[in-house]
Amino acid sequence: MVPGIETERLALRGFELADFDRYAEIYTEPEVMHFLGGTPRSREESWGRFLKIAGSWPLLGYGQWAVTLRGSDRMLGQVGFMMALRGIGADFDAAPECGWVFAREAQGQGYGAEAVAAAHRWFDGQGFGGRSHVMIDVRHDASLRLAEKMGYREMRQAEYLGDPVVLLARERGAGAV
Repeated sequence: MVPGIETERLALRGFELADFDRYAEIYTEPEVMHFLGGTPRSREESWGRFLKIAGSWPLLGYGQWAVTLRGSDRMLGQVGFMMALRGIGADFDAAPECGWVFAREAQGQGYGAEAVAAAHRWFDGQGFGGRSHVMIDVRHDASLRLAEKMGYREMRQAEYLGDPVVLLARERGAGAV
């Protein structure tokens, strides 16, 4: 049900139950959580979000992939699309939201750009593919640069869970994918 994607270095695949411990570990890393609310997630919160990821694919036809190095099962992070319905405006909630998170050890090596580009190539090729949105902490320069490279453009700024964020939009085929 979850399409697999391979890039030069990476494999994007569906999450498996065996990924949960690694998933939960990534969301306790201070460097990861710095721009995601600042507080490490509990296992319980991670479990709820892990199940949400699994449920997206059969309900929506899209979702998040686990990202690994090709030939490895160790998860480096995740990338993909979701319908988060964050309640920060009908303009933002109206389209699927793209998101990416990578473990500290995987940051700064170009894996994010490689995985996000692959996810957008897939999304753009789907019948439902089209406009997508991202929400990024205003201080997260690396993610803002990546979003811009992928063709996202600022819609507006907002506040989400007490943090200042930038809401961005992308049209099908925009950017370096």
